[in-house]
Amino acid sequence: MTKDDLRLRRPSAAVCGVLALLAALAAGHLVASFIAVDASPYLAVGSAAIDLTPTSLKDFAVRTFGTHDKEVLLGGMAVVMVVVAAVAGLVSVRRAWPGAALVSAFGVVGIAAVLSRPSLPVVAVLAPVASTFVGVGIFLLLHRISSRVAQRGTDGHRRGTPRRAFLLGGAGVVVGTGLVGGAGQLIGSARDAAASRAAVGKLVPARRAPAIPADADFEKLGTPPFITPNARFYRVDTALSVPQVRAEEWTLRIHGMVERERTYRYSDIRDRALIERTITMTCVSNEVGGDYVSTSNFIGVDLADLLAECGVRPGAEQLFATSVDGWTSGTPVAAALDRGRGAMLAIGMNGEPLPLEHGFPARLVTPGLFGYVSATKWVVDLEVTTWAARQSYWLRRGWGQEAPIKTESRIDQPKGFATVSAGAVRLSGIAWAQHKGIEKVEISVDNGPWTPATLSTEVNVDTWRMWWTQISVKPGTHQILCRATDRTGYIQTADRAGTVPDGATGRHSTTFIAN
Repeated sequence: MTKDDLRLRRPSAAVCGVLALLAALAAGHLVASFIAVDASPYLAVGSAAIDLTPTSLKDFAVRTFGTHDKEVLLGGMAVVMVVVAAVAGLVSVRRAWPGAALVSAFGVVGIAAVLSRPSLPVVAVLAPVASTFVGVGIFLLLHRISSRVAQRGTDGHRRGTPRRAFLLGGAGVVVGTGLVGGAGQLIGSARDAAASRAAVGKLVPARRAPAIPADADFEKLGTPPFITPNARFYRVDTALSVPQVRAEEWTLRIHGMVERERTYRYSDIRDRALIERTITMTCVSNEVGGDYVSTSNFIGVDLADLLAECGVRPGAEQLFATSVDGWTSGTPVAAALDRGRGAMLAIGMNGEPLPLEHGFPARLVTPGLFGYVSATKWVVDLEVTTWAARQSYWLRRGWGQEAPIKTESRIDQPKGFATVSAGAVRLSGIAWAQHKGIEKVEISVDNGPWTPATLSTEVNVDTWRMWWTQISVKPGTHQILCRATDRTGYIQTADRAGTVPDGATGRHSTTFIAN
């Protein structure tokens, strides 16, 4: 019998690699379910990939895929892993060790990824370790069965294990993988925070926000509703899986340059006289005319009150906030302490506890600043410090330090390249200049003169304003341009700039066809 007689069939070899990968991921997921969901090698590698991705590529992903950027990343990872696993099988048609080495390399990457996550305990490394052992073991087992199937006698007839043995072995791995993965999902779901959130119940603030006037939006004319429903509030973050933090287990530590270090429990916050504020939030990744802007009635407590209880020392410059998943942001201490600004530790949105994906049990909300420096979700630690002492997640990647929100406006109707009837055409949109307020919005048609639009009633300077106007157009293609002026007299610039390092600038335009 020659070595060629012992060659595995290529399809069988590739299947060995792919099934070993699936078994490895299922084992890692099961072990992670007892420790932390993010310890799952698949998620840990994905999170590490996000951290290592260049800022320009991250910005492209958010701009191109929007809130589906994480699904695209995980889907791309899955494709790459399956291909590499198949290659591991194909390079092992004669002997098992090349494939086993590649499967082990997968495990090493997973171990490194878990160890790189600051939010995970050291014991979390057990998940990728288990994944490695199971992956290598299953690969060797399937390779051995396949080799026996491939054996032939000198007369050319098979002398090894019947082919159905390989099929049965593969089917067993598939079933076992499903059971193990399912068990991991079931155990992990038992740790989720949905039940804890439901138990909090409705949040009733002691001091409500002023009622929203009926003419605060022009929804019938194509603008968004003034208050964004929780399910439609934009979400941009680096979390591949939504952190699961139970309210009864949550604590917030405030320390650093303070006179008195304090740790607050959820009940300590919930039992206070809660306040409600209507605030518009904007993401720094929002392109000119983009959708990453939303408004909510946030419920919580004044951040300035918590900091006053701790006693901020002279010389403090930033409030370095850490999420439960290790993400960090740095808010200027002056903004956090400014009672006129109204920074909050929020525990609710629109009368409900914060949705899980928006930070339950608690998050920061600081009006007038982009979220990456002011709105840490799932916040568990606040260190009062200096800019020189700590650098937050996005500052280390070249984004701006202060990050005030820019004065911007957007056209919502008509949509780009829409077809409308010639004659009277209604235009509508939104504008925002948080913490300054919108003074006016102007429209230019086909590079003509700027004419003012009608503004909705202002709710407060920290929220968006809607606008609308009506124009008369002849048949043909037309372009609309809009610009906002804030209460300081600043006119929205026409200079185009990207989102990096501190937010996009430029004037939104749209083209439509009249016939």
